[in-house]
Amino acid sequence: MKMKSPILLLTDDLLLKIISLLTDDSDRKSLRSTCKPFLHLDSLHRTHLRLLHPDFLPSLLPKLPSLSSLDLSVCPRIDVSLLLPSAPRLTRLLLSRCSFLPPHSLRALATACPHLQTLDLSYCTAFGDLEAAAISAAASLRDLNLDKCLNVTDVGLAQVAAGCPDLESLSLKWCFDVTDIGLRFLSKKCLHLKRLDISYLKVSNESLHWISGMERLDTLQMVGCGSVDHNGLLHIANGCASLKVLDISRCDRLSMDALCSVIHGHNRLLELHASYCFSELSMSFVNQLKDLKSLKVLRIDGARVRDPMLKIISNNCKCLTEVGLGKCRVTDTGIWHLVSGCVNLKVLDLTCCSDLTDSAILAIARSCRDLSCLKLECCNLLGEGSLNHLGSHCRFLEEIDLTDCSGINDIGLKYLSRCSELVSLKLGLCVNISDKGLSYMASNCSKIRELDLYRCEGIGDGGLAAISRSCKKLKVLNLSYCDGVTDEGMAYLSSLEELSSLEMRSLRNITATGLTKLAAGCRRLAELDVKNCKGIDDSGFWALAYYSRNLQQINVSGCVISDVGLCMVMGNLTRLQDAKLLDLARVSADGVEVALRACCACLKKVKLSASLRRLLSPQIVQTLEANGCKIRWD
Repeated sequence: MKMKSPILLLTDDLLLKIISLLTDDSDRKSLRSTCKPFLHLDSLHRTHLRLLHPDFLPSLLPKLPSLSSLDLSVCPRIDVSLLLPSAPRLTRLLLSRCSFLPPHSLRALATACPHLQTLDLSYCTAFGDLEAAAISAAASLRDLNLDKCLNVTDVGLAQVAAGCPDLESLSLKWCFDVTDIGLRFLSKKCLHLKRLDISYLKVSNESLHWISGMERLDTLQMVGCGSVDHNGLLHIANGCASLKVLDISRCDRLSMDALCSVIHGHNRLLELHASYCFSELSMSFVNQLKDLKSLKVLRIDGARVRDPMLKIISNNCKCLTEVGLGKCRVTDTGIWHLVSGCVNLKVLDLTCCSDLTDSAILAIARSCRDLSCLKLECCNLLGEGSLNHLGSHCRFLEEIDLTDCSGINDIGLKYLSRCSELVSLKLGLCVNISDKGLSYMASNCSKIRELDLYRCEGIGDGGLAAISRSCKKLKVLNLSYCDGVTDEGMAYLSSLEELSSLEMRSLRNITATGLTKLAAGCRRLAELDVKNCKGIDDSGFWALAYYSRNLQQINVSGCVISDVGLCMVMGNLTRLQDAKLLDLARVSADGVEVALRACCACLKKVKLSASLRRLLSPQIVQTLEANGCKIRWD
């Protein structure tokens, strides 16, 4: 007699307890596929869904009665009217990068969603004033993201502000047609606004005058607002009574005196981002920081910072958890000063601080035991001693960037492998590491999800074998220009079921056999770059078209693919949004046109050779652009 599975004996309460303990989506998916009671309970109580294909939407929604959050950002073309039967339940809806959002459907959806609070429309480049007027019917909206909605103007913003007066968070990054007029209207209508992002807008000091009157605003991001100067920042200094987070990065017309005034007027600031604003910090600014007793984040990348200044910061800003000093040319002594007082640091960015030696890393490791992220790109004087210090003292380290640190070797990686919590490891251009060092990392750091091995010529199949055995959660991998990798390495990678992004440019020893093995095993691949992998022929791309149905981005530039192979890939990959198709010697203009027609409904970005501009028909170019696809001619 067949024995009943023990899990079927568990009560619903116990199964729900198990569900609550599974924080990883892949674990939940595995259990759903093997346990029917779990699948049933998960469907009843599931509140969030990220859908990969819109065809499943009508059948899925009725089965998820508790669903309140829906992510359709990887569905490039979705008919939002399909959501109407379930709209009353939705409180959060992500439509980022969607290309088909007709105003009448948006208005019907907004009207049918009385509880909708969060709406993400970022990168919907065709979204404009008519669409903005449609979503203004969502009167309960609290959080709206319109990043890079390029057709939104002051008129559309005014419609949103009038219809959604309870907005608390609004992002308008790269909405280039929004001006001072729109922000003035926003300041008059949305009195509850707490978070505002106007980065890269062509606004003037007048906008900051209106923003300064927003009494509840606690977060203001204005990166790259190049028309704002000293007088504009003074408006913020004298207003925004609740301000806690200010990001003025890359605003190169500001003065240090105005920033001092902001600090003087807002001594409760928690975060100050001023990267690439000033060539050198003034002592008056550094001294003013003593007023910010609760400051947690300070980013001053790109500025000259003298050692005494870091000592003052260390003495006065004891609560700092994140410091950005990228390209600041700090010294070992300066770092010793900084970390002697800022012992609570969790994130430290020292990118391109090329004067630092192992002595600085020793100071960091001994003082900052809770460090979780350390960026050391282009710190060429660091050696294995630095990694020994980190491995001995920073056991909670999760991210480390060692890109272009030429002193890093296998012994150093052996020391670093003691940081068993590592999630992200970047070793690009570290020419002195080999499979042996990678094996050390793999044996102890099984939680790695992101691994960058760009131009690590000593890495080959042996290192990938070690990674594939131990790092089963790996999602992002860069193997470009690692000439030692062959088809055997691809076979090892095929066991990494979580792998979603792979860059493998110019791997001359990879053939169709290797790509076929990879595609067959890594079904979750969403981004693939095989530029200049000239050993892969059509049979490899046919396998890719058959297995890799989740691909959203692909680069086949410089490959030996033919007309037939390209059409097969572009036609079968129904979720493809971004394609790079340069230097395809075996593909004709007609082949490119047929391939583009096969996927023009979903494609959002495509890079083509400039020579094709006069060979492709005007109709295909018009169709792509009408669907919101951006064509780049190189």
